[in-house]
Amino acid sequence: MDITELTPEPPQAAHRPDAHWAAREGDRVLARCSLWWREPPSLQGEKLAVIGHFHAEPGAASAARAILEHACRAAGAQGATLVAGPMDGNTWRSYRLVSDAGRDPPFFLEPWTPLEWNDHWRAAGFAPLATYHSSLNQDLERVDPRVPQAAARLEREGVRLRELDPVRFVAELERLYELSAASFTRNYLYTPLGREEFIDQYRLVEPYVDPRFVLIAEQGGRVEGFLFALPDLLQKQRGVPVDTLVMKTIAVHPDRQAGGLGAWMTAECHARAAKAGYRRAVHALMHDANKSGRISRHTAGILRRYTLYSRRP
Repeated sequence: MDITELTPEPPQAAHRPDAHWAAREGDRVLARCSLWWREPPSLQGEKLAVIGHFHAEPGAASAARAILEHACRAAGAQGATLVAGPMDGNTWRSYRLVSDAGRDPPFFLEPWTPLEWNDHWRAAGFAPLATYHSSLNQDLERVDPRVPQAAARLEREGVRLRELDPVRFVAELERLYELSAASFTRNYLYTPLGREEFIDQYRLVEPYVDPRFVLIAEQGGRVEGFLFALPDLLQKQRGVPVDTLVMKTIAVHPDRQAGGLGAWMTAECHARAAKAGYRRAVHALMHDANKSGRISRHTAGILRRYTLYSRRP
């Protein structure tokens, strides 16, 4: 088996990895990955490098372990003290492995990975660095009992909820970017994202957006929070009715982290979804310690679990 360095092809090339390799037997690629060490996410006390664009063919355990070991050695040669993954450069892109698939099929925009990939990473000496989950609310009329009081207080303070204006889609994203830049800075392994890349990411899903389920909270002209949800269009691909809404992002200004705004937006989205005929809502891809996860515990149960791994070079 040979491990060769390659020039990544689109779309991976747009992520600007510092190196990209493939493990081959003859002309057959058995495994591949990229490595970022120049501008990785920051982690206190560590010089981090991240492995992403990971892929292994079924049954290619030896190749998967070999390419992960190769990437770790390369990271160590660049001075990294810890290697994490899978992560395609930063947390704005695809990262984590599905580590407990549950019983439901994948939902729209969910990064889906084979369970055996966890074995490959563990065999290469990796252990869990962080854990995440998605939750499923199967009763959209159930309301967190704390929400009505919080909503009344926020309305008295002048906070108003409105839906996204699709005619001004890019202008709306410009304002949501400013809030995201402020809100997500405390997130685990946060990396700043440029305005243009942020807008490009959301424009990819513009054709699928239903404005009723993109809520923007404002007070005195300032965006205080937003919730971004989309129909689960993978249900349509499977030939079943689309009865599930995927709540992809909830962001609240840091000044309001304890004010109940996230719970209010969640409850409003649930109510709108129920009125539109949806039966379920996925609260997608939350760090186990995030406030958004604490919000969902009052109305939803665990759907899926994910793991981000790390090891010393």
